[in-house]
Amino acid sequence: MDKAYKSGFAALIGRPNVGKSTLMNLLIGQKIAITSNKPQTTRNRIQTVYTKERGQIIFLDTPGIHKAKNKLGEYMVNVAERTLSEVDVILWLVEPTLYIGAGEQAIAEKLKKTDTPIVLVINKIDTVKKEEILKFIAAYKDILEFAEIVPVSALKAENTDQLVDVIFQYLPEGPMYYDEDTVTDQPERQIVAEIVREKALRLLSDEIPHGIAVQIEKMKERPGGKLIDIEATIICERDSHKGIIIGKQGAMLKKIGTQARIGMENLLDTKVNLKLWVKIRKDWRESDAMIKNFGYREDSNF
Repeated sequence: MDKAYKSGFAALIGRPNVGKSTLMNLLIGQKIAITSNKPQTTRNRIQTVYTKERGQIIFLDTPGIHKAKNKLGEYMVNVAERTLSEVDVILWLVEPTLYIGAGEQAIAEKLKKTDTPIVLVINKIDTVKKEEILKFIAAYKDILEFAEIVPVSALKAENTDQLVDVIFQYLPEGPMYYDEDTVTDQPERQIVAEIVREKALRLLSDEIPHGIAVQIEKMKERPGGKLIDIEATIICERDSHKGIIIGKQGAMLKKIGTQARIGMENLLDTKVNLKLWVKIRKDWRESDAMIKNFGYREDSNF
């Protein structure tokens, strides 16, 4: 007799930059969430779907939990915290360290309030010696009651199959929520906007990226389906930022555009004609209306 089909929701949480998006992209086998080494890369709760014969895992990649500095930050933290009570299992990603800092302690305090099973995932084990991993497990194991502790390397795909086995242990029997060829619930326009933002995050200097958003003005397939015209605006907060994003004789904007177009063509599997503009919207991160306008909605994705 076949084993019962299992399905459910797994939340990925952790401080910014611990590798949540890298892990999710690896498990799904496709790039959905943008990755960069700058904080606040993931702003929305991205839902991706892992489907195999034994069941389906819907991953929620939440924004990193951090101390909010503005309305956008508050929105991101609220989304992350609310997710905890809505899922079947929580994956808390941490880095291998013997020192548990204030950021991790704050997450532990929030996790104590939930009854959802928590799996501690110690990521980036490729950066440490194998014999040291037990020390890191020992450092974390007493701060919270964990259902399981799984060391992995999202970058090198180490031990990730074991992590999937562990997740399935905590999922109930249930239906297939999404068709088997679905990998994300994010609309294409939103993923396309995120590709532009990712390339800007990677290419621009540190002080600018938090203050940018991307709006897709047009996304239209030409007859014959061989080419898609996409027009996008990068929104920034200051005149000086606009100059840096455009660059000398438009060089930076051209670079962002070229890298974004290649990413879009890989995603959409077709040629893309991309046009980029830059506009200033002062203090957009403090405006509820603008935050919603750029696609960050607290009720989205669930």
